[in-house]
Amino acid sequence: MEAVQNFMELSKQVVGFIYPNEIDIQWSILIVVYPYITGLVAGAFILASLVKVFNVKELQPTYRLAMLTALAFLLIAPLPLQLHLGRPERSYEMFITPNLSSAMAMFGFVYLWYLMLVLLLEIWFEYRRDMIVWSSESTGLKKWVLKFLSLFSTDISEKAVAFDKKTVKIITIIGIPSAFLLHGYVGFIFGSIKANPWWSSVMMPVAFLFSAIVSGIAMVMLLYMIMVPLRGGKIDMKCLDKVASFLFYTVIVDFSIEVLDFIHRLYESEESIKILSQLVTTKLFMSLVVLQILMGMLLPLGLMVVIKVFRLQEEVRKLLYFVCGLLIQLGIFSTRWNVVIGGQLFSKSFRGLTTYKMELMGIEGFLVALALLIIPFVILSILIKLLPPWKKEELAGVE
Repeated sequence: MEAVQNFMELSKQVVGFIYPNEIDIQWSILIVVYPYITGLVAGAFILASLVKVFNVKELQPTYRLAMLTALAFLLIAPLPLQLHLGRPERSYEMFITPNLSSAMAMFGFVYLWYLMLVLLLEIWFEYRRDMIVWSSESTGLKKWVLKFLSLFSTDISEKAVAFDKKTVKIITIIGIPSAFLLHGYVGFIFGSIKANPWWSSVMMPVAFLFSAIVSGIAMVMLLYMIMVPLRGGKIDMKCLDKVASFLFYTVIVDFSIEVLDFIHRLYESEESIKILSQLVTTKLFMSLVVLQILMGMLLPLGLMVVIKVFRLQEEVRKLLYFVCGLLIQLGIFSTRWNVVIGGQLFSKSFRGLTTYKMELMGIEGFLVALALLIIPFVILSILIKLLPPWKKEELAGVE
């Protein structure tokens, strides 16, 4: 009787014909959170690189904030994968016995390269002089923490500071392709799975990369708009307008790539096009059409066009920028959901669809995923307290 009830319950999740082993979704909400977090890292770093490499001076107030944001999210990036593993304590073995033919196994090496040799080094050289000065002005535990973080360095001469600035620029130049590799690789993992027509697209790595840049820039913009007033400072409108301009351009590019991928799929019209059309119009209609395209892309684009065309007051621009940032985060997260979950909702026979029901509790549940999204902000608040991204005169709006 129990077996019959289980069968009836499972049958409610299925539309058409689907094999029994395809009813359960193997990659859950944790695998949705993973590319979303890594995308924020890549996007925040690209925004920071505009200051040091391309000398966009208007973005200077967001430079350090972008670097700390990238670090906070990068520290948490592997956790969704670790929690998803059946034996996470064995994950270290990929470093001992590397498998160069496995794109998934190579993530650890890409991650360590980006964290240890790019991001941490750049932040250290950027803050080295300030940490030495702050340690001399601090007392107690904070004094020794800053001394330790500066590796007990004491040289703040002009020659040493000039070397720091030159090194930061070199590391940033190296970091740009590293950031592209970090998130483009995530798209590569999905795009290289030829057995799944929802993922098997040459545009997948490029789409992942530009959506990552969009989400990272939008996140830094939101954090800047929230944290500066909370710290008693004044928002630099030249900086905010410039960030929003770059966000506008990247959203246009990202939207164009998404449209190009859609047209490419329609033009090919392979045997899977029927089931994919059914998937989009039924299971993914709300998350893809409404949340991703309409609310997460077209509406922010429309608002930013209004800002560009009409001379709006500062307060109105701030409000619209903030709304755009929130909508873009919603849209990019929906994008990750549609790729990861959507690619598992149809049968390999192209004759049926299943349903994903997210748990509330448990290691693969909503609460764990929510915690993974909150923890980076907690880490960021600690980093900002220890390594302030703005000086007092910058918060006061002094040029």
